[in-house]
Amino acid sequence: MKDQLSARNVAYVNSQIACAMVELEAMKAENAQRERNGEALAWSYNEFLNLIDKYQMSHNATLANLNAGQ
Repeated sequence: MKDQLSARNVAYVNSQIACAMVELEAMKAENAQRERNGEALAWSYNEFLNLIDKYQMSHNATLANLNAGQ
């Protein structure tokens, strides 16, 4: 069925989201630790935004991944 998303593609997108969330939380924790210690933050706003590209989570990348192979 052409209009149905492959379970494999959905699983891939979900795994990308999970990986990005793990990395995001680690980045936030590192920044919080450094802030408590009065140190410079390890991660900037732009580096958080880069997770979107790293894990292919932009709107267009997500659609492409969901529709791959159809």
